[in-house]
Amino acid sequence: MNRILYVLVAALAIVAANLVGPAGGGPKQAWAGQATVALSVPDMTCAACPITVGKSLRRVDGVVLAEVSLEELTAVVTYDPDRTGLAELIKATTNVGYPSTVIER
Repeated sequence: MNRILYVLVAALAIVAANLVGPAGGGPKQAWAGQATVALSVPDMTCAACPITVGKSLRRVDGVVLAEVSLEELTAVVTYDPDRTGLAELIKATTNVGYPSTVIER
């Protein structure tokens, strides 16, 4: 059962990661009013880490979806850029002990 859940989460992360914009840094518009960005979160080491990071990101005003992968050490976040931005997302992960950076594509 857990393996099925991991496969589904991984598939969602892959789909969401494909929404991230090209190299140059900025998030790509996912659809009108929303953007998606992939963050590198290298300090995650256990099963509780993605839970903590995900909760922190979902508490940011304007975050629509946050998918966190321990296996890939990433967080893919869909958010409303009119309500929040990259600095707030990075601050949210850093404040719970997991500094993150934008993955340049």
